Amino acid sequence: MNSKMKIAFFASSLVSAYWNGAATYYRGIVRALHERGHQVTFYEPDAYDRQKHRDMADPPWAKVVVYSAASEADVLATVEQARGADLVVKASGVGVHDELLERAVLDLQAPGTLVAFWDVDAPATLDRVHANAADPFLPLVPRYDIVLTYGGGEPVRQAYLGLGARDCVPIYNALDPSTHHPVPPEPRFQCDLAFLGNRLPDREARVEEFFLRAAAQLPQQRMLLGGSGWGDKPLPANVQYLGHVYTADHNAFNCTPRAVLNVSRESMARYGFSPATRVFEAAGAAACLITDAWEGLETFFAPGQEVLVAHSGDEVAGHVRTLDASRAREIGQAAYRRVLAEHTYAHRAAQVDAVLQGCATQAPLAEAA
Repeated sequence: MNSKMKIAFFASSLVSAYWNGAATYYRGIVRALHERGHQVTFYEPDAYDRQKHRDMADPPWAKVVVYSAASEADVLATVEQARGADLVVKASGVGVHDELLERAVLDLQAPGTLVAFWDVDAPATLDRVHANAADPFLPLVPRYDIVLTYGGGEPVRQAYLGLGARDCVPIYNALDPSTHHPVPPEPRFQCDLAFLGNRLPDREARVEEFFLRAAAQLPQQRMLLGGSGWGDKPLPANVQYLGHVYTADHNAFNCTPRAVLNVSRESMARYGFSPATRVFEAAGAAACLITDAWEGLETFFAPGQEVLVAHSGDEVAGHVRTLDASRAREIGQAAYRRVLAEHTYAHRAAQVDAVLQGCATQAPLAEAA
């Protein structure tokens, strides 16, 4: 494995966070890999109106190729452009032609070319394949040189090994301090508690419990809800719905409220060890974060000191009711120090390099065949 790699990355989108919750993760990882000397080409489909809702221009730290997903031929021609790369990554959840891409990238395996599957929603993938023995992804798992995941810890790792993966390593979310950092507060985001997250079936019931139930108990407190899809959701009178909050506004959204809330998706909470990108974004802004409880949280932040933990909406309401500005600042600053010391994308990219070097010392599948 070359110390400076040419990496081909097939994923949902680097330049648009529109209906693309992994955007911050991709940006942080890709930028940090570039800073370590690697050349990344990011292939993303023209789909879901994401190109109409870009929140960044093509960055200097990656070459972005937006390809037509109108036909399988278009997709296969794009995959062929990646032939000869040192590392080819197929991420989960591209959103169009995923099954085709999962097969096609494996045809690029060759001496000197590793092919990795990078699962940014391992709980959903694992739940799906465990429910369907005929899932077309199942026979492909052992063919990838390595599986990387967005989180999930040892439960997810063991689940992938049980499917025949050669190896599986979690590469957790983190902070990019150049994009998420403390900024002055903005009056439009002034409130007692704010939550940011798209409306998803896997999250909605937990948002009802941890955010809306808490808000209903605090009618005198001002609450903000950001994210796509909540427009027709009945909300307590003290909750203002903001709609999609663009990435450029995330810092102010985190810095301004007295506290911000993280609500894990049900599958992420069930597997544990799956901190959302939002957790690190909030810590990077020195926000006081309240999070739902999930296994492995203490691996990343100290409960009660760097983050407040709630097991129910009642406990969220209790935290907000008793939290004063001084205590909120103290918790936010402690989280900020911890995230800079241990949880930046520079830390994660160094881990990726180490994992891939170890992977390259094994006989690649293309050579062993």
